[in-house]
Amino acid sequence: MTTAPAFEATTYHAPSWEAISEAHARIAPRIHHTPILTSASLDSMAGASFFFKCENLQKTGSFKIRGAANAVLSLSNEQAGHGIVTQSSGNHGAAVACAAASRGVPAYIVMPKNAPKVKIRAIEAYGGKITFCEAKVSSRKETCDRVQAETGAHLVHPYDDDRIIAGQATAAKEFLEETPDLDAIFAPVSGGGLLSGTCLGAKAIRGDIRIIGCEPARADDAYRSLATGTLQSQDSSDTIADGLRASLSPRTFAILRRHVERILLVTEEEIISTARLVWERMKIIIEPSSAVALAPLLKPSVVASLTLPPRPDGRLAKLGVIFSGGNVDLNALPWLP
Repeated sequence: MTTAPAFEATTYHAPSWEAISEAHARIAPRIHHTPILTSASLDSMAGASFFFKCENLQKTGSFKIRGAANAVLSLSNEQAGHGIVTQSSGNHGAAVACAAASRGVPAYIVMPKNAPKVKIRAIEAYGGKITFCEAKVSSRKETCDRVQAETGAHLVHPYDDDRIIAGQATAAKEFLEETPDLDAIFAPVSGGGLLSGTCLGAKAIRGDIRIIGCEPARADDAYRSLATGTLQSQDSSDTIADGLRASLSPRTFAILRRHVERILLVTEEEIISTARLVWERMKIIIEPSSAVALAPLLKPSVVASLTLPPRPDGRLAKLGVIFSGGNVDLNALPWLP
């Protein structure tokens, strides 16, 4: 069994551009280079030009394979020999199971009992061995610690891990390499792996780009953490955005407080209506967690509040939005009776 050293905020150095580039080279053969899509109808609603990085079309159905593949593929044979263990509401678990299968080692996934069935089935399809726990952050950690002690597996935390953060940063790296003149990037936030990676990957390319997080009002620990300047926790949440029920870690908080401009909160109704709108207008499937990054921007007043400077070409602000995943239970769509 291997355990990461204790985190020390005062001496912490976030993953470098070199680490992000190495991660990208490592995982490139194992992931999809996801497309960037646009939508004229959504542009007209917000008074901005949207560019969507579609990680809902990524392998395993979410951005999580980027970090999981980087972490698992960077392990020595000795480290990976007893398998990989993690805790997840679904997408990270599927990504770890997929990456572990590519190395021929077992994956032990701790999941809350209320995880979506579609995500449970995905983990099982990749050969993951699931242990269920109560739907609390504390229960997930306690159960994961127990499974790790029993199996001797290597822990790949869903976000409190530099290998994960460097892998997630590759989405923003691709985004800006393909669309270099974005004014801002918006991404959902839960544990903070994607958003902190987005900060590091984007700002290494464009130091002036604005990074803004989006979060369900029912799971607002990141909002409260940045507002107070101290790490806030949330042990449980019933938000429909099931992928956003975790809390920041000291590691991700250290990155976000340095680079994130603000956190925008959205209601459950806004999440549901935005997901449905994207399905209808863009003809792609996104899960509720993805909709969180777009929902606040569909109100022109919110876009206006960003006070983006006029573009030299006179065009509308160019806003990048990361659609984080598309794993949806088609038998339980939130807008159906």
